[in-house]
Amino acid sequence: MQEFQRSVYCGKVNENFLNKEIYLSGWVNKRRDHGSIIFIDLRDRTGLVQLVINTQDKPELAEIAKNIRAEFVISVYGKVINRSHQSINPDMQTGKFEVIISKLLVLNSCKPLPYQLEDADNVDEELRLKYRYLDLRRPKMQEIIALRDKVIFTIREYFHEQGFYEIETPILSKSTPEGARDFLVPCRLQKGKFYALPQSPQMYKQLLMASGFDKYFQIARCFRDEDLRANRQPEFTQMDLEMSFVKESDIQEVCENLLNKIWQKIFNKTLKLPLPRYTFQEVFDRFGTDAPDMRFSLEIRDFSKLFESVELSFLQSIISSGGKAGGIVVKNKNFSRSELDKWTEFANKTLGCKGLIYIKFKEDKTIQSSIAKNLPENFYDKLKSIEPDLNVQDTIFIIAGNYEDTWTALGKLRLELAQNLNLINKEEYNLLWVTDFPLFELDKQSNRWAAKHHPFTSPAQKNWENLPDKSKILARAYDLVCNGQEVGGGSIRICDLETQKKIFDFLGISEKVYQEQFGFLLEALQMGFPPIGGLAFGIDRLIMILSKVSSIRDVIAFPKTQSGSCPMLDTPSVISDDQLKEVGIKITK
Repeated sequence: MQEFQRSVYCGKVNENFLNKEIYLSGWVNKRRDHGSIIFIDLRDRTGLVQLVINTQDKPELAEIAKNIRAEFVISVYGKVINRSHQSINPDMQTGKFEVIISKLLVLNSCKPLPYQLEDADNVDEELRLKYRYLDLRRPKMQEIIALRDKVIFTIREYFHEQGFYEIETPILSKSTPEGARDFLVPCRLQKGKFYALPQSPQMYKQLLMASGFDKYFQIARCFRDEDLRANRQPEFTQMDLEMSFVKESDIQEVCENLLNKIWQKIFNKTLKLPLPRYTFQEVFDRFGTDAPDMRFSLEIRDFSKLFESVELSFLQSIISSGGKAGGIVVKNKNFSRSELDKWTEFANKTLGCKGLIYIKFKEDKTIQSSIAKNLPENFYDKLKSIEPDLNVQDTIFIIAGNYEDTWTALGKLRLELAQNLNLINKEEYNLLWVTDFPLFELDKQSNRWAAKHHPFTSPAQKNWENLPDKSKILARAYDLVCNGQEVGGGSIRICDLETQKKIFDFLGISEKVYQEQFGFLLEALQMGFPPIGGLAFGIDRLIMILSKVSSIRDVIAFPKTQSGSCPMLDTPSVISDDQLKEVGIKITK
């Protein structure tokens, strides 16, 4: 065989090819030399197939095969036959067949690898990312990237069926305040001026609606210079949509039907629609977060009234000053003292709490607690009046402080308990909408109001500016949550100049600043602007949930590390003085 050919992929070898000659090309996954027979598992993106070389019949091929190692690239020609009944591999897609090789060509060798691919899950992530092209050869990674492709294709297919236009928006854009730092790009032709990479296509998609396109979507690349974590990257992909002449339910219905199509394509299952809807206040009261995981219970209970008369000065001080005592009841779990000490340490060190109170009851209802001597004898009965399902085998964890911080800490404690006690059904996908968000939130550092989502979100109430408690002003905003993670968020936008100016004024953005940054939008609002709304899905985060991995880096072909680096290309990198001079920049240390 003078040159390689391929007539079928490895994972596609089936009964249709029985007793037929085929060409295969791929990577050697494993070679096993049994003396008279050499077996080679050949791999491509579709899977594995077993190759067989009879060393007595084909001594010239055996000589070549003896020098072949894992990850060599080869091309073969041979006949497909059934494996013997005893040698069928039920765990292999092609496990009923094997290929008797008559021709073999080594296309490229492979030097010793920095790590073995089958051990990649136990290898330092930075090493995996340095050799990402090796990491991506693994079947697990190939499956994730294939899933990503399938989801994105389904999204495009759905929106085209629904009459949406796919419109690309610029990457070199304008720096505007959207909640995170911008990545800046110097302009060589206009020294001293900069483009910004878009945090989202927000401005462009609103202007597309002003252009009369009515229904737009885009698989958009977005950039945010912010601190990284497991579900966050400096550059990411989102599915962006905007619609004209709509209300919240119209956008939610479009998104639900899209998700239903994805679930049908990926899992061959139909979602139960419409998805449940909860208000922001309801989910925060019950779960301590605006993105609740409802695959398990452990709901937060308000025990403030229960402790009003308890003779504990720090609790009485917190409650009398407007704070709250909240708790989580763990059913049928008798924690040991050492376990309770670990949970107390977790609350203090990781959650930053000033203390974690635990309460247990013996069979005779006597109290076991760090504050047992301060609690009345009938405390079990009082607790049962708030928690009717309480049993003596249960344990209660309580945190006290100001409402927002305490409930946030309880929400994190709830998740940690669920993971530690294996309460989460990993096979379940729990989808829901969260609505009625506050329009504004108070920035504790500056003591100034900021937009909860962004300053183009429409207020929900009429005469909102006259409400005395600004924290009660609601937004026409909505988030889509899956398994405790926000996978999408959007809002009905402001479509009139007067309201937009009032929002800017309330946020303390001067007319000079908002004219400089958003003058183009304010002008568009005066030129026949339709009522609009939209939403964006985090594609990476959605794929991460669908593929059941814990890091967003596993679903991106070439991700950055938590420091924002790419070990493979060694970026970010130093730029030469000549390049800096060209764009009018000087680096100072």
